[in-house]
Amino acid sequence: MQQRKLGPFTVSAIGLGCMNVSMGYGPRIDDADAGKLFNAALDQGYTFLDTASLYGLGHNESLIGTYLSARRDEYVLASKCGFSRTEEGKTVMDGRPEVLQQTCEDSLRRLNTEVIDLYYLHRIDPKVPVEDSVGGLAQLVAQGKIKTIGLSEISADSLRRAHAVHPVTAVQSEYSLWTRTPERKVLAACAELGVTFVPFSPLARQFLTGKSPDVSAVLEDDIRATIARPRFEPENFAQNQKLLLPFGEIAARNGCSMAQLALAWLLARDGSLIPIPGTKHMDWMIENAGAAEVSLDAATVAELDALINEDTVAGYRYTDALMKSTDSEKDWPR
Repeated sequence: MQQRKLGPFTVSAIGLGCMNVSMGYGPRIDDADAGKLFNAALDQGYTFLDTASLYGLGHNESLIGTYLSARRDEYVLASKCGFSRTEEGKTVMDGRPEVLQQTCEDSLRRLNTEVIDLYYLHRIDPKVPVEDSVGGLAQLVAQGKIKTIGLSEISADSLRRAHAVHPVTAVQSEYSLWTRTPERKVLAACAELGVTFVPFSPLARQFLTGKSPDVSAVLEDDIRATIARPRFEPENFAQNQKLLLPFGEIAARNGCSMAQLALAWLLARDGSLIPIPGTKHMDWMIENAGAAEVSLDAATVAELDALINEDTVAGYRYTDALMKSTDSEKDWPR
């Protein structure tokens, strides 16, 4: 697979989002099947894997530690902190340095590794200044437990404040044809500061593959029925589906699948972006990797820009409450 720079690392142009095998889109798959998928991804050329302590409440990290520890030198490993559990078992944002320290210790144990290559603050805790949280991550760098620092779903202003405390290697936020918030401010801030931008949900939570159902046909614990519900509500979904016919025609014209077209658009739009599509299906993992071989000309990129964007898509990407509480949305208040 093509390679791109990620701070001090060189990684595959497309990374693997590992969450899906543990949570988010229906039941988790068998651990052994997850292990086969992860190993096949490395064989396919993926060298950048993304997980988090939140995913399956440690289950996802444990899978990587169990099935990939023998191949640890073959991939750059990213994980995330910033969520913890209360005594009642509720998951909450917690960016206190001492909590991030403990979360990292737990992640290192589950991942069966001595160091995490890229460690993200999963979300900014509104009760803790971002400078304090990043200061805690900087201590982990000094201790040799993580190599570099990342931030997730962050605004341009918060990025600059964090970067002043310790250099930030990567910013991860939702970015795809139908979610353009990063274009407002944070992509420019990343370019200014030399920070790599990592788009998550680059396939619009399966929508851009043409395979996604609306909210009435997914399980209650599916992200499309919870935090990302608005665009999958039947009325909005029906409106959004009208975009897929011309989108599919563009894919056919370029000799690729719709999923590959969505990923190729990101790769063509900026030579530094490293999207991390997630899947629990072997065939789709292989299909996504093929997007790195799809070359789009400027006219096609512009055609896609005009077809699917925040103005042509019905519904917000998150529920109202989550939109208001997400730091990255400060760059594009609705």
